[in-house]
Amino acid sequence: MRPLLAHHGWRALLAAGVLIGAGVLIGAAAACAAPGARAERARDLGVPFDGTPGPLNAITDVAGVEVGHTTLIRGEGKLVVGEGPVRTGVTAVFPRGKRSMDPVFADWFTLNGNGEMTGTTWVHDSGFLEGPVMITNTHSVGVVRDAVIAWRLKQAPPDAEGYAWSLPVVAETWDGYLNDTNGFHVHPEDVFHALDAAHGGAVEEGSVGGGTGMICNEFKGGIGTASRVLAAKYGGYTVGVLVQCNYGQRDQLRIAGVPVGREIPGPRVWDDDVGSIIVVVGTDAPLIPTQLNRVARRVALGLGRDGSFSGDGSGDIFIVFSTANPGAATPEGVHHIDMLPNDRLNPVFLATVQATEEAVVNAMVAASTMSGVDGHTVMGLPHDRLREVLKKWRVVR
Repeated sequence: MRPLLAHHGWRALLAAGVLIGAGVLIGAAAACAAPGARAERARDLGVPFDGTPGPLNAITDVAGVEVGHTTLIRGEGKLVVGEGPVRTGVTAVFPRGKRSMDPVFADWFTLNGNGEMTGTTWVHDSGFLEGPVMITNTHSVGVVRDAVIAWRLKQAPPDAEGYAWSLPVVAETWDGYLNDTNGFHVHPEDVFHALDAAHGGAVEEGSVGGGTGMICNEFKGGIGTASRVLAAKYGGYTVGVLVQCNYGQRDQLRIAGVPVGREIPGPRVWDDDVGSIIVVVGTDAPLIPTQLNRVARRVALGLGRDGSFSGDGSGDIFIVFSTANPGAATPEGVHHIDMLPNDRLNPVFLATVQATEEAVVNAMVAASTMSGVDGHTVMGLPHDRLREVLKKWRVVR
């Protein structure tokens, strides 16, 4: 059963009176859940994780963060470039919400560079992230970047002299096993929808947005999220993570320390570790860019807990922002900023590792089996078998 319905452009759906819910565009064929319905998550299956999650266990537990998706699914059968099948989309993450023009302190890190995240040179040099982080498929980076510029110009038109400037952050992972990735099916209106639909609260996971056609450890992958709240003695700050996971081989997968991938046989998809993963980390802890770069490096340790070794064919790219210190980017005056001492960063590092580990598993648990181009089928991680394996290894009862 496919997780979403056919979508032929949001303007056409609006004209047809078709429901749009929770940032996902739904067509008129068949769906496995009502718009906005929450898919099962790893904790629903009893998977144990370390640390204390926020109320939503999502990146949106960081106050102000909003996430939006556009999901494009239509057609089946033989690949016809330009016609489909289509299994793709775009995801938007706003650090301060879509109505804010206030940049946030940020930095990024690449564990393995076989991928793309635009705009990062200036993020690193300036120390600021301006606008959203966008995630899509490899061959749609350009159209998403241009559409974000157009969308931002509508929010804040050029000054009286016509000056406007933007270097959007757009990241990608490759979905060509399931999607007609050379058909360029992501259009500006799809990007606008993801931006306009961004919201706080629960985040849709699995085969949605940019993660629609993604594969993780040869199971269905996609979008996943998780959060951790630090103890009061460490400031009570929140760390939230969102991933678009599309990496790894089956025999690498570990969940709660158990070699789940080796315990659940299935058809091979890859002969090597290829794919990619994009990770977005947000926090309300008052951190400056050099500290955020240190946090970004800890993402790799969370992926390692899930079995990743960051293979040569994988683009593993991470960006981290802090919503503290509003107004720090204004051009006037001398700014006085808050900053945690380096000696107090360990709880933030640990929270990042823990939330990254869980976000990947949430993506896989939420994603259902999907078929795509030329009948290629990727199995969703079977919930019953996962529980059996964890019981066998005495991780759950």
